[in-house]
Amino acid sequence: MHYSNARLVIEEALQKANLKIKDIDLISFSIGPGLGPCLQVGAVAARALALGNKKPLIGVNHCVAHVEIAKKITNAKEAIFVYASGANTQIIGYESGKYRVYGETLDIGIGNLLDSFGRSLGIGFPAGPKIDEMYFQAKNYIELPYSVKGMDLVFAGLETAAERKIGKADKTDLAYSLMHTAFAELTEVSERALAHTERKELVLTGGVAASKALRKMMDEMCNARGAKLLVPPFGVCTDNGAMISWLGIVEHKAGIKQEILETRILPRQRTDNVEITWV
Repeated sequence: MHYSNARLVIEEALQKANLKIKDIDLISFSIGPGLGPCLQVGAVAARALALGNKKPLIGVNHCVAHVEIAKKITNAKEAIFVYASGANTQIIGYESGKYRVYGETLDIGIGNLLDSFGRSLGIGFPAGPKIDEMYFQAKNYIELPYSVKGMDLVFAGLETAAERKIGKADKTDLAYSLMHTAFAELTEVSERALAHTERKELVLTGGVAASKALRKMMDEMCNARGAKLLVPPFGVCTDNGAMISWLGIVEHKAGIKQEILETRILPRQRTDNVEITWV
């Protein structure tokens, strides 16, 4: 299915941008992290475009792309990045040639937590926006497990405990309590990262950055610390082609070049595996 739609997606993108392939100077794509079969489709399509049109090719890290597009659009200088999406939850900061992960989820991403719990509640997918609405309608907080391991986060036990209360507690209160607990955990470790690095900017990115509840909690924390919360437009917080394109440009301008054999996918490549030579 992915392969059969790849050409159509590329053609529609060029048409929407009012460009032809000859107008493109560089082809970039995500080498990881992610699901191997999906990454492979992007890699094959990108290689075909590059080889067929004699264009330079560069594979980039998906997570670093989120950081770089957010940094570009918010004009952040020395920030802590909170990358909260379906599959990823990381607190990131640049240090000594790499984007260091100061803290992260040890099990599931915070977005997957919300979607999985939403399915159990019968909300449907994606559940995050609906739970975000319920957050501001709730009347009571229901006590749930709060799991922070140093700078790392654990969400599976929180979900299990909340699911066991379905049918025994008000749905809206339960959704609010799960979201509030998860976001409080994330805010705690984010504040600790700001304190450790003495930085004054916090950039929120990833699909969960759309949450009004998370923005409110992070903004209150930043105000209390004398820091500034920066959030890019939602269109570049979720997974998007612009962030992959932008990181490709950044790396290409930094002199990074790749041969075809160097563009193999890396499904398990971490944020902190990438050498950052352009900062």
